[in-house]
Parts: sequence; structure tokens; C-alpha cells
Amino acid sequence: MTVPGRRSSTFSRLLRHGFTDPSGAERLLDVPELSALRGDDVLLDALGATADPDLALRGLVRLVEAQPETERQTFTTTLLAAKPFRDRLLGVLGASEALADHLARHPRDSESLVTYEAADLHPGVAEFERGLAEAADAVSLRVAYRRCLLAIAARDVCGTIDVAETAAELADLATATLRAALAIARTAAPADAAMCRLAVIAMGKCGGHELNYVSDVDVIFVAEPADGADEGKAMQAATRLASHLMRICSETTVEGTIWPVDANLRPEGRNGPLVRTLSSHLAYYQRWAKTWEFQALLKARAVAGDPELGAQYIDAVSPLVWQAAERENFVPDVQKMRRRVVDNIPAAQVDRELKLGPGGLRDVEFAVQLLQLVHGRSDAGLHSGTTLDALAALAAGGYVGRADAAQLDEAYRFLRAMEHRIQLYRLRRTHLVPEDEADLRRLGRSLGLRTDPVADLNKEWKRHAAVVRRLHEKLFYRPLLDAVAQLAPGEIRLSPKAAGQRLEALGYADPAAALRHLEALASGVSRKAAIQRTLLPVLLGWFADSADPDAGLLGFRKVSDALGKTPWYLRLLRDEGAAAENLARVLSAGRLAPDLLLRAPEAVALLGDPEGLKPRGRDHLEQEVLAAVGRASDAEQAVAAARGVRRRELFRTAAADLIGSYGTEDSPREPDPGELVDRVGEAVTDLNAATIAGALRAAVRAEWGDELPTRFAVIGMGRFGGHELGYGSDADVLFVHEPREGVDEQDAARAASKVVAEMRRLLQLPTADPPLLIDADLRPEGKSGPLARTLKSYAAYYRRWSLVWESQALLRAEPIAGDRELGDRFIELVDPLRYPAEGLGEDAVREIRRLKARMESERLPRGADPTLHAKLGRGGLSDVEWTVQLLQMQHGWVEPGLRTTRTRDALRAAHAAGLIPTEEAQTLDEAWVLATRVRNAVMLVRGRPGDTFPSDPRELAAVGRYLGYEAGHVGEMVDDYRRITRRARAVVEELFYGA
Repeated sequence: MTVPGRRSSTFSRLLRHGFTDPSGAERLLDVPELSALRGDDVLLDALGATADPDLALRGLVRLVEAQPETERQTFTTTLLAAKPFRDRLLGVLGASEALADHLARHPRDSESLVTYEAADLHPGVAEFERGLAEAADAVSLRVAYRRCLLAIAARDVCGTIDVAETAAELADLATATLRAALAIARTAAPADAAMCRLAVIAMGKCGGHELNYVSDVDVIFVAEPADGADEGKAMQAATRLASHLMRICSETTVEGTIWPVDANLRPEGRNGPLVRTLSSHLAYYQRWAKTWEFQALLKARAVAGDPELGAQYIDAVSPLVWQAAERENFVPDVQKMRRRVVDNIPAAQVDRELKLGPGGLRDVEFAVQLLQLVHGRSDAGLHSGTTLDALAALAAGGYVGRADAAQLDEAYRFLRAMEHRIQLYRLRRTHLVPEDEADLRRLGRSLGLRTDPVADLNKEWKRHAAVVRRLHEKLFYRPLLDAVAQLAPGEIRLSPKAAGQRLEALGYADPAAALRHLEALASGVSRKAAIQRTLLPVLLGWFADSADPDAGLLGFRKVSDALGKTPWYLRLLRDEGAAAENLARVLSAGRLAPDLLLRAPEAVALLGDPEGLKPRGRDHLEQEVLAAVGRASDAEQAVAAARGVRRRELFRTAAADLIGSYGTEDSPREPDPGELVDRVGEAVTDLNAATIAGALRAAVRAEWGDELPTRFAVIGMGRFGGHELGYGSDADVLFVHEPREGVDEQDAARAASKVVAEMRRLLQLPTADPPLLIDADLRPEGKSGPLARTLKSYAAYYRRWSLVWESQALLRAEPIAGDRELGDRFIELVDPLRYPAEGLGEDAVREIRRLKARMESERLPRGADPTLHAKLGRGGLSDVEWTVQLLQMQHGWVEPGLRTTRTRDALRAAHAAGLIPTEEAQTLDEAWVLATRVRNAVMLVRGRPGDTFPSDPRELAAVGRYLGYEAGHVGEMVDDYRRITRRARAVVEELFYGA
């Protein structure tokens, strides 16, 4: 008798044996059907050894209750007496609620677990075919399938077979099931069966002999007419048989379903015919197939139907698989496929995804398959469809490091075991790790983690996922380094030919040069070489993600040669996670940023500082430049210092732009391209203004000391005044001066002209730093007029001679250096010109339209495609800017928001004032931003300015990557540009030309 308030001894024993609901378990043990088992220590020990003792006990009660009364005693006696039977049965009941349901409906199926013959330990297709032999329809096939599955699950949970053997047995059972289903379909339609030869080709995990408990079974159907049969009718008959086979396996009956049969890997996918002849398959693969389709065929295996036809299919497609790496689009296809496809996983599920998430099963499978495609063309030993077998072959051949392969093998087995146990519970297709505590506890215990199942499971899972994540990329690149390094005795190295093949497959145009760079970087015993050997596998992956991996690797070698002996450089790359990836992105994205970096490699430090890529404001830059000028001994040295600051800031701006455009593993791509354009325009404007301020100070100090005889201001014009400068823009300016009190006007004019000439000379001196070209052609009288004028002279000219185009040009005027008060007075002078009272008259509007039309016909370079010229082409910068500027001149006198030098701000103000409808404003803004980004991209990629897309394929691909297009999508980029600018031109025709 139990004392009130005190737990029974059974309750305590149940707790010790791992029951989470001991009270419920006590009640179950008290049911009459378990009277023969109640209190038996052997039973409690066996239940305690299962993944979920509560689940196992509930399943056992249901099974005993389902036994015929005449057989119940025999069953319980056998359960207590036969330990192997007890362990298998309770092991399954504690791991699978679905199989417990099956046993409750079919209690006699438990007898299949009572005895094992030697063949039962490792059955093959023949044994499973015997197990399914009596199935005559879809329902009986399901019952027989579950009975066979029960035996596999028992061997699995008891540890008789490992995870790879379990997957192989599941694939063999699937093979037997497909054969049985085809036999049922043929029996149901003997006329169709007689008319054709049909073969079933397993693909995916079934073809690879590594199936899950619940998975789509991927297949391809191939058929030929029987002797004398009409091909068209034979194909129709084969299609009916194949469709019936799929329904037999996939449809839900009173006994549930088996698994979906998926034929979507066939040529043309869902849009293609379900069944094709062998010649039709080959014609498609030889002409139309994509790289991923050959990757899928790597696992093809004939499993059912006509064995001769199945063998012919495999013999025919296998050579095509191993020639895939020689196809024209293999490299861009590989670059696309290598990026993990996690975009389609709901954000809330990414961390629970066992298959597709970072460090998941797909990472291992993909890496192995890709290496097989690259090296299998010259090594038949790699031709395996099974992931773990292929991984072992890659290691044996030196294509993957042995230690890496061993770690990956262990991680893959653990992740697959998790996947198996998750699916086994309810026999549902899922790759999500459960969130419920009880589910996690059962999962952990099923994997042998008994001390703290939930915590230990999470720890082991994260550890193995981290290994996969780390080795996923390393797998490709580590052997490349081993190929050029000193290896330990007994290690197998990648041959130069194999290393070249792999580099080619990863996008390197000159594999021999790449191997030379790797040898120079990784050989030797210095600390530098050791750190670089650690970094290079990851860097090579980042380079391969770019449009020009060769340039990235060469740039890294140059930077490393320049800084390799500097302790902080190696420490930066080793310890600052972002620095190495940022460097890889910058070095492989084009010429401009690497050129700027290699002129002063110490700027690489900016890439490791979280604040290093943020632009520094104009005040800060001007202060630094003027301080450097003040320390210099002469004007040339002063401006050299100013240009050095400009070079560093150009690199900072370009690096931030590239990293924001490409994105990194830790920070996604900037979603708003307009934000990137504004950032670049503002930063380049600020650094050019600071540089001009420095040159002005240096020129004045060299000749006149602290004060020029005339007050002097520099007015920014065009993109400079609009804060919209690109990397390759000249500095459009006007120079204005005003003689100081008591200074003769001619002396003042000579001084001003001399200062301008000296500034231009200093800023264009040939040095390692990029020159800053000053363009003063927008001044009154153009190239014929004086470079610098007094404020009074400007006033007289504008009052008497000014043309409408000059008023339009003054819309972008803004003081950028020199005497601020004089600059402000210049702006007061020109405001009435650029924002005329009462707006523009009809004559002025007509003149602006005439000038624009003339510019379109005369200034576009000969041979240039008007649909692709970013500045002067259809819907390009000129179209948008002239449209906005016309509105500014017409309405700026009454709309204060239009009084700005910035195009996008003026466009927003015009929209806010109701001058442009929302859709049209968005269209113009999108086109302007895109055209500006194209110009920036061309300068970043080619290292020299340009207004149209490059013709060189690699440069064009690099522009595409900067604009957010993946490899192989440059045609889509050009089409998008034409579409966006065509829409913008339609708005321009309406708003500017009044069409």
C-alpha cells in the first residue's frame, strides 16, 4: 500500500528509467492486458533503453490489445523471453508513432521481428521483392511495404546497421516497391504492357542508394516500342503504365501512402512528356540540358522494368555526365549552383533546416558532386552516385584532404541520422529539426545522447553543422594549395592537371598562372606562408564568386608582397573576420579599387575597421588636407599630400560601394541602389572639394604667403555642384574673384589667373595618384573667355549676354572652396537667372528643347548604341536631368523645394509639388540611378571612365555582378537597362518635349 503523499516505488522506478509521465505509465501498466508483464524488471529496463519510453509503452499496450486473445499469452511470453525481439520491437515503438499505428492495425507483422536469419541482417532487393511478392493492389502493397520498413527500422534503432546501410536498404526497398508497382500496373493493362518496353531509372537519393525513410522517389521513364508496335501508340501505352505506377505508390488509401514518385527531373521537367524514347532523351541532353541536369544524372540507376533498356540508357548518358565540365556554360553554372539556396527557406526556419540551411546536408552533397563532375572526366574511380562512397574516393585520389574527408564523413553521417530519426517518428517528409522539448528529447535519446538529450543534441548538431560550413568551401581549395606545397610523407597531392581542371571549373581563365601565384603565396615555412595557407582556401572561394578570379588572386599576391612582412597586415587578415572577405571582394571586382590600393597598400587596414568604410565628411577631409598642406615644404609636396588623401578616400569610397553592391556573408547587399549612388556622389564630391581647397591653399602660399591680393572662390558646376560626381568625373568649376581693398584690378586679375593655372598644374602632375582634372568650360564665353572673372564682370556678362543654356548650367552652381562669403554672393547673383521670376517664356522653352534635340543628334559618339549610352542615350542621364532642370527653371521661383543643385532632390520636390505624377517620377528616378550606376560600374571595372557597357565578356560580367546580376545573366541586365530607360524616355517625351 502506498502512503498518502508519498510516491509509489513504481513511480520512482519509472522516473529512473526515463519516463516523463510516470503517472500515466503506471496506469498503462495496470491495464489487464499487461498483467503478465506488470512489474517485470526486464520489461522496464527494455522500455528505459528506448528513445521515448512513454511512447514505447503506449505502443506496446495498443499492440497487446490488438493481439487475438488466443495469441496474447504467446506474444507476452516471447516478449519477456526473447531479448532480441524485445529490443527490436520496443526500439521501434519508442522511435516511431507511425509504425506503432501500423502494428496496432496489423499485429501479426510484429512476428517479422521475432527471428532473424543471416540474410535478414543485410537484405537486398531480392529479399525485399520476396517480402512484397503477394501484394496484388495498392492497399496490400502498402501493408507489405510497411512490414519490410518495420524490419529496416528495427535494425536501424538497435544499431545492427549504420546510417549508410539504412539508407541503402531503404533504396533497395524502394527499388523492390517500384518493381512491384510496375507489375501491378502491367497486370491491370496487359495490352499496354505488350506494346512497349519500359524502364524506370531512379534518380536522386534513390538512384544514389542513399534514400531517407520518407522522401520523394525521383525517377525518369524511358521506353521503346515492342517489336512491330507503332512508336506513337507504344509511347502512349508506356505513359499510361508509368502514370499508373506513380499513382500506385503516391495515392492515399486506407493504409496511407508509400511515397510520392516524382518525375520532374526528366527532360523539360513538368512541361516535357512523361515518357521518351532513348534517342529522344539523348537528343535533349546533347543539345538543351543544363549543368544541373548532368549533376542530377550522376545518380541515375536503372531499377525497374526492362533491364536491357535501362542498361542502354545508363551506358548512353554516363559519358555525357563526365563531359559536362567541358561545356561552355559550366563555370557560370557552377558559380550559381555553389551559392547556397537558402533564399526560399522561410526566415523562421533557416536555423532549423537540416538539409538546405547553412552547414546542412545539401552543402556536403553538392560539394562532393561538383568535385566529381570536375575530376570524374579523367578518373573513373569517382563515378559513384553515393555521397559517402564518392567522398571516400575523392580522398583516396587526393582530390580532398584525408582529414577533411574524415570530418565531413562524420558530420554527414550524424546529420543523416538526425534526418532519419526525425522522419521515422511520424513517417512524414521533413527536414526541420523540431522545436518541441519532448520531440528534441526523443531525437537526442534515439542518437544515444542520454545524459542531457536536448542540450547534447543541440551541441552536437551545431558542431557538425559548423564543420560542414567550414569545410564546404575549403573542400574545393585546400587541395589546390597542397598541389603546390610540401606534403607530409604518404599524403597524395592533386596533380597539376587535376589542379588546373579544378581552377578552370571555378572560373580561373589562366590556371597555370593561378597555380604559380598559389605556390608563391603558400610555399615556405615562414609565419606569413602559414597564415596565407590558412586564408587562401576561403579567399579562393570568394575570388571564384566574382567575375574575374584571376585578377583577385593576382591582386592578393601583389598586396601580400607589399605588406607581407608587416605584422599588422597578417594579424588583420587572420583575426578580423570581415577584412579578408572585404579584401577579396575589392580585389576581384575590377581594376580601379585594386589600382588605388596597390599605390598605398596600407589602406587595406580600412577593410578591417567597422567604421573604416564610412565616408568622412567634407569638414573632416578639408581639415586633414589643409593640415598636410601646411606641413609641406613646397607647393608640389603639399598637393602630393592632398592627392594622397584623395587616393585613400577614393579607395574607401570604392571599397564601400563594392562591398555594399556585392554583399558579404555577414552583411547583405544594400537593397536600395539609389542609396549607393547618393553615397558615392556625396563622398567623391566631398573629397574633390577638399583636394581643390588644398591645391588653392598650396598655390596661394607658394607665391603670396597667407593672403592672395584678391578674394577668391571656386564654384562647383555640373555633377560637382550637384553632389553627383562619379569615380571618373572631371571637376566642372567656375572661378570668381574680387580685388581686395587698394589692389589694382589688373593685378588682382593676374593673381587670380596665376592661381588657377598653378592649381590646374599641381592637380595634374604625373604621380602615382590619380589626377583631378579641372574643367572651366562652363564659364562665360567658354574656352574664349578668361578663366577667372570678378563678381562684377560675371554680373555684367549675365545681365547683357547670358543665354538660356548658361542659366540652365547655373542650376548646379554651388560654392565648394575658397572665400565662402564671396561664393554666397555669387549664388545670390545667379539665383534670378536660374529661377527666373514668372518662370520661362515660350521662346526660352523652345530654345532649351532645340538645344537638347541638337545635342542628341550631334554629340552621341559615332557607332554608339543610343539605347545603351548612359549619358546621352535614350532615357539616360541627360534625358532625366534636362527634364528636371526645365521644371526647376519653370517653377523654381514659386516652389522652394526645386531650388536645389541635386537631381534626385529636385525630382522629389517636383513630385511633392504635383508637377510629376508618382509613377512617372519613380520611372525617371529609377532610370537616373541605373545610368549613374552603370557609369560607376564601368569605371570600377575598367579603371577608366565610360558611358556604355563594356564589350569584353569578363568586364561585362563584372558590371553585371556590381549591378546585382548573377553569373550568366548579362543578357538580362542589358534587357532590363533598355526596358527601364525606354520607359523613362516615354516620360521625357511627355514632360520635356510636350509630346
